[in-house]
Amino acid sequence: MNPAPLASAQPVFEEDRARADYYALIARLFYAGPDAALLAAIAGADEIAGADETAPLAVAWTSLQGAAAAMDAEAAREEYDQVFVGTGVAEITPYASYYLADSMRERVLVRLRDSLTEMGLAKNPSAAEYEDHFSGLCEVMRHLILLGSDDVAVRKQKSFFLEYLAPWYAVFCAAVMAAPNTNFYRRVAAFTKAFLDVEKDAFELI
Repeated sequence: MNPAPLASAQPVFEEDRARADYYALIARLFYAGPDAALLAAIAGADEIAGADETAPLAVAWTSLQGAAAAMDAEAAREEYDQVFVGTGVAEITPYASYYLADSMRERVLVRLRDSLTEMGLAKNPSAAEYEDHFSGLCEVMRHLILLGSDDVAVRKQKSFFLEYLAPWYAVFCAAVMAAPNTNFYRRVAAFTKAFLDVEKDAFELI
């Protein structure tokens, strides 16, 4: 995605900046396999601030950090390519339209493109992926969070999340976790689901 400038954005709370960072990390990991620098950054990152160490999100983050510390970057990239790219048909597809009901599949890209246009966002011309790629949707959430922490901004986040991520992220993550050829990405998916579960719960209270 090519976001519009954020010069007019409202102040962003520190916890929202942390949320945006997690969305950015998830978007990066599901866009392509990690390099050595990213694995090292994950392994050496801080614990999740304010989280009970026994909470699902904290447990999933600790597991991902351990996997990142032990994982070879080339092996991680090969795993990504095998699972999400493949030769011919990927083992797991990261597109929203695949997981939605038949009646919604043809309309999701039309609605999504209209939504992105309204937000001043556009697909990067060099990207081969469609706009409903899981990575792209997470990148849009990062962008919306960094627009500000006021009520209007949060409602925009909620609206986008509930329409384009909530209906399918759990099924997608479950497929990744259950796939026989996932090792590192099993931990990525577990963390992603735990994080988005927290997001979903928080939005439902608004």
